[in-house]
Amino acid sequence: MDALQQTQLVTIIALVLFSLLMIGIGIYSWRKTQTIDGFLLGGRNIGAWVSAFAYGTSYFSAVIFIGYAGKHGWSIGFASMWIGVGNAVLGCLLAWLLLARRTRTMTHALSVKTMPEFFEARYASMPMKVFAALVIFIFLVPYSAAVYKGLGTMFNTIFPTVSVTVCMAIIAVLTAIYLVLGGYVATAYTDFVQGLIMIFGVFAMVVAIVKNPAVGGFFEGFRRIEAIDPQLVNPWGGSNFKFLCTNILLTSFGTWGLPQMVSKFYAIKDGKSVKTATVVSTGFALIIGCGAYFIGSLARLILTAADNVPMTAAGGVDFDAVIPTMLVTALGDVNLFTTIILAVILLLLLSASMSTLASVVLTSASAISVDLIPVVKKDYHPKHQMGLTRGLCLLFVVLSFLFATMNISIIVNIMSFSWGVVSGCFIGPYIWGIYSKRITKAGAWSGMICGLLAVGIPTAVISIIDGFPAAAALAPEMGVFAMALSIIVTPVVSAFTKKFDKKHLETVFKA
Repeated sequence: MDALQQTQLVTIIALVLFSLLMIGIGIYSWRKTQTIDGFLLGGRNIGAWVSAFAYGTSYFSAVIFIGYAGKHGWSIGFASMWIGVGNAVLGCLLAWLLLARRTRTMTHALSVKTMPEFFEARYASMPMKVFAALVIFIFLVPYSAAVYKGLGTMFNTIFPTVSVTVCMAIIAVLTAIYLVLGGYVATAYTDFVQGLIMIFGVFAMVVAIVKNPAVGGFFEGFRRIEAIDPQLVNPWGGSNFKFLCTNILLTSFGTWGLPQMVSKFYAIKDGKSVKTATVVSTGFALIIGCGAYFIGSLARLILTAADNVPMTAAGGVDFDAVIPTMLVTALGDVNLFTTIILAVILLLLLSASMSTLASVVLTSASAISVDLIPVVKKDYHPKHQMGLTRGLCLLFVVLSFLFATMNISIIVNIMSFSWGVVSGCFIGPYIWGIYSKRITKAGAWSGMICGLLAVGIPTAVISIIDGFPAAAALAPEMGVFAMALSIIVTPVVSAFTKKFDKKHLETVFKA
């Protein structure tokens, strides 16, 4: 048996065991999801560790290991690890400290299950609920297709004769089974298992790469990278400092306004669990984020030594293929230990994709079944919500698969801006809404509309002048600007517009 056959055999065994475990969790969770509250929030009784891992695994999809770590690690070097640090400190620690307890308390008091429902109850506005649901549906369903990105490259490297579509189908089928069966409960418990796999996989990946002769250990690897380009070991990224800061802000603060992330605060069972989850999610993010970018920074040594740098047809470095090619180059020998590590890493990427996909799909499905349809269909019975929500989850998983395989241009275009648009719309009204009684309906509307226009107007103008690719290249900057504008405009407009009456505010802020 040659090296490739051995790797394929071990990987298939790992995939079968992993699949059985995911399906088993879905079946186990079925009995806990017979109500819409149980299906969407696990009965608001999810423990600290499970909540923390659910937050962390939804945060990091396979894109961080394939696209981001491969590109930023190669181009920026070790300073790219600041993105991982920013995600941990700003996107996890600060988010949990500032948002979790207040969000849990207010959503419990208002008996809301989704972010659009929160906006309706907090600002006494049914149109705001509909608007928020439409933003989620339009931008998050296409975004769900992005979670497949890059994983196919790794799969195809191990199984070169098998279509990448098979890999994407595995993700879609497994996610659909446990999500439709067990809802948020199944998602949370599978996230916990997947999170453990991700942690083990990152540690195994770091040790295996650092011990590779082309790297020669931590300090020698640092010295060899410096010999290639001193800027790659610059602690602040050198000329890439501005780009680095923009990505830290977008990927860290962006989570504060994303409904699939905020919903984790709704479901945690009590205040004590919030404290534990804060520490656990921060530690998880540090391990995953810093580990991914650290590995990406060492890719030059492995690939250059093997004369195996992946290239695009245009002659540039194929960044999506950097990490997969590096791992197979470093670990793909006839050695059972390294073969097992390679299989675990594939499960790591599979886990990262499935957890994010499940979270986004559940949020998108609820936007239709819970937030939109009851507004349009007045005789909509609650007993129909469960079946419809499960059906929509299945439909959206199928759509995400089709979008990913067909590479529809309009879907790809929407994906480029989805994170910035959704967070830009929601972050101001959401954060100010849980903290300040002075925020008005007009202020919340202004924050949402400005967040949307802050991305939409520049995109249209730049696309007309320089073409859409030029606008897509500026998507991170637009997203950061949209979030900042939403946070600033919401309280400013509220200062000059009609306040809510005392009775409404007492209902909203009762605790």
